[in-house]
Amino acid sequence: MLRRLYHDQPESFAFTPENQKWAEAQITKYPEGRAQSAVIPLLWRAQEQEGWLTRPAIEYVADMLGMANIRAFEVASFYFMFQLTPTGSVAHVQVCGTTSCMICGAEKLIDVCKDKIADKPFTLSADSKFTWEEVECLGACANAPMVQIGKDYYEDLTAERFAEILDELAAGKVPVPGPQNGRFAAEPKSGLTSLKEFDSGKTQYNASAQLAVDLGDTVKRIDGTEVPILTPWLGGKSAAAKPAAKKSAAPKAEKPKAAPKPKAAKPAETADVAEAEPALLKAAREGGADDLKKLKGVGPKLEQTLNELGFYHFDQIAAWTEAEIAWVDSRLKFKGRIARDGWVEQAGKLAAGEDTEFSKRVDKGDVY
Repeated sequence: MLRRLYHDQPESFAFTPENQKWAEAQITKYPEGRAQSAVIPLLWRAQEQEGWLTRPAIEYVADMLGMANIRAFEVASFYFMFQLTPTGSVAHVQVCGTTSCMICGAEKLIDVCKDKIADKPFTLSADSKFTWEEVECLGACANAPMVQIGKDYYEDLTAERFAEILDELAAGKVPVPGPQNGRFAAEPKSGLTSLKEFDSGKTQYNASAQLAVDLGDTVKRIDGTEVPILTPWLGGKSAAAKPAAKKSAAPKAEKPKAAPKPKAAKPAETADVAEAEPALLKAAREGGADDLKKLKGVGPKLEQTLNELGFYHFDQIAAWTEAEIAWVDSRLKFKGRIARDGWVEQAGKLAAGEDTEFSKRVDKGDVY
């Protein structure tokens, strides 16, 4: 199936402040030089925030990870979980059309979509609240027919109940997900024939539906405020989670593993430093510009930005003072990466004719 970027694109994209923190935390999961491994979770977060993946969002993520835009687009266009066209402001409905659901009435559910949303999939409804598509098996065959709306499954559907669910969502309500015919989970409609000691009365709904009800976020767009940003791989938790962590001293005993954390804190330290403009060049010196992409964290687009600011050579960057770093930092999309990725230290070695681990990988062609 040919997947293209939508013809009408917004001018820009930026993560919400909380989602930006979340994205930066995800990058720390991966070894030095492997930040591009975070491309799928960051693209997914961008889609969760906006509802669909825009070109500016794809480019934003690519720049954040220091990768070529086309590489990020290859990922976004390959995986069908990424929506490259606008989705409904309330929800995007995915109707399972595979064998079990088709036998049990999926075609009637698709008719409801055509009647209440739009004749064709990936088309906004008249009120722009909904879009829909038919998808392959969603793994709830025992509860066929079913649809996924937002994050949750609505199972054991009839066309009438499905139409009611869409009306409820349009009215700002969040219908309880899970079986819609009175079943607790996926037990036989006639009742349990085994495991009869199981007490479904412990919760009102099955675990998945109960969690959705407790959170109340079946169709809520992720903005980064719903849960603390946890970074256990750094030996601790995010600032958002720290108040609760004070009660337990045991986890903090492993804090030596949190070596990357001081780097992440530097942007906040430099934020209050008075800015000073570094020495700028109108063009590269004779012999041509240095390959600034040999600096960890600098991709083609960021290299272009640095050139446009007047930086073409490693020795320029190696000479930056704290005030000059603050000046450059305020002119970049992603503040803090100069200190976080150690540009000045790297540039100093490269200007002296030495290699860094990252520059060696660039020379080998291991970094795109």
